[in-house]
Amino acid sequence: MSSNNKTIIAFDLYGTLLSTESIATELASHFGEEKARSIAASWRRYQLEYTWRMNSMSLYKPFSDITRASLKHALAESGVSLSDSDIESLMKAYNSLGTFPDVAPGLEGLASDPDIDAYVFSNGTDAMVSSSVALSPSLSPHRANFRGLITVQEIQVFKPDPRVYQHLAKKVGKSTSKEDMATIWLVTGNPFDVVGARAAGIQAAWVDRANGGWNDRLGELASGGPTIIVKGVDEAVDAIRKWTAEQ
Repeated sequence: MSSNNKTIIAFDLYGTLLSTESIATELASHFGEEKARSIAASWRRYQLEYTWRMNSMSLYKPFSDITRASLKHALAESGVSLSDSDIESLMKAYNSLGTFPDVAPGLEGLASDPDIDAYVFSNGTDAMVSSSVALSPSLSPHRANFRGLITVQEIQVFKPDPRVYQHLAKKVGKSTSKEDMATIWLVTGNPFDVVGARAAGIQAAWVDRANGGWNDRLGELASGGPTIIVKGVDEAVDAIRKWTAEQ
C-alpha cells in the first residue's frame, strides 16, 4: 500500500492514551485519596475549560501554562494549597501519566500493520507531549509505533478550532479538501474533540470507556456524532480497519 493510501490514525493523548485521573495518585500524598480524586477531576475540567475560553478570546498560552493555572484553580476551589515546589513536582508527574489498560493492546497491533500510519495529536506543547510519550512508563514502550507527534504549538489555537484539524491534515501529508480530510481518523475519549473533528470533516472513533453512550447534543447542531463508538483504543484500531476495508 502506498503512503498516500495508508490509513492515518491520530490518537489524542490526554484522556485517551494517558489517564489524567492517574495524577490523583500523586495528589493523594498531599490530601488523601478522596480529596485527591476530586481535585484531579477539577484540574482536568478547568484545563479544558481554559483552552476553550482562550480560543473564544483569540488568545494563546502554552498548554503547560494552562495546566499549571488550572491546577491552582482546582486547589483554590477545594480550599487547599501547595508550595511552589510541590506544584512543580505535580507538573513533572504530569509528564509520566499512566495509560488506560486498553491502550497497550491497541498500540502493539500497529507495529505489525504496514497499512497504518499512527500519530499522537495533542493540545500540548512539543516539549510536553514528547516528554509524556518518552517518560510515561506504560506508553514509552510503544513510542516507536508513532510516525510523529503533532501538537497545536505551531498554530497556537486549541481543539476544537477547525484550524487544529486542518493542521493535522497538513502534517500527515494531506490537503484540507473534503476528500482528504475524510480519509483521516481521530481516536479520542473526549466528546468535544469528536464534534470538532467531525465538523472539520475528519472521521472520529469515540472511546466510551464508561459505556454510557453518546449524549453530547452539540453534534446535532454542528456536525453529527462519532463515526464509530468503541470501548477502548484496542477496539478502535480493529474497528477502523474493518470500517476502512468496507468502504
